[in-house]
Amino acid sequence: MTARKDAPDSGRIVGPADSGQIVGPADVDQLARSMLLLHGVHDDDDHGDGEVSSLKETWGRSWSKAPSFGDARAEALREATAQDRERYLTSGLVSVDCRFCHVTVDVKKLGPAHTSVQWNAEATQRCAYFADIRKSGGDPAREKSCPKLAGSIKHAVAEGCLEEMSSAPSPGDG
Repeated sequence: MTARKDAPDSGRIVGPADSGQIVGPADVDQLARSMLLLHGVHDDDDHGDGEVSSLKETWGRSWSKAPSFGDARAEALREATAQDRERYLTSGLVSVDCRFCHVTVDVKKLGPAHTSVQWNAEATQRCAYFADIRKSGGDPAREKSCPKLAGSIKHAVAEGCLEEMSSAPSPGDG
């Protein structure tokens, strides 16, 4: 694409291509004022009297525009949310013991090249491989994994304690 020969070089705004009209330097304040005149002020969060006040009277004490639930429904919603959270965090995880240092972690195989390992604080502290890294001044958080645990996971799959590809439903599948 080649530049127009008559195109200004000075940061000016150019009108429609066929008019060749130069509007002038961009003025942000003028543009903002003209947009306000054209569209008006859009204050969607009106906190004064009027419509919002009537919403508060309709839906209760809350500032929220959504209705408040009754106590029974709110409790049922909290319980369902807690169950969803628990399922999302633990669906398909199986406890696997490291055959070398005997720490227990939760594992889920998502395929031959992907394994999800959920470490807990105790396992991270007790893992012999991570302890050696800490002892030498390193940071175990920078390590990809514990090779001893990887062997234990392969052994758990071979023994049938852990599925090679988890059959647990995906957390988002209700």
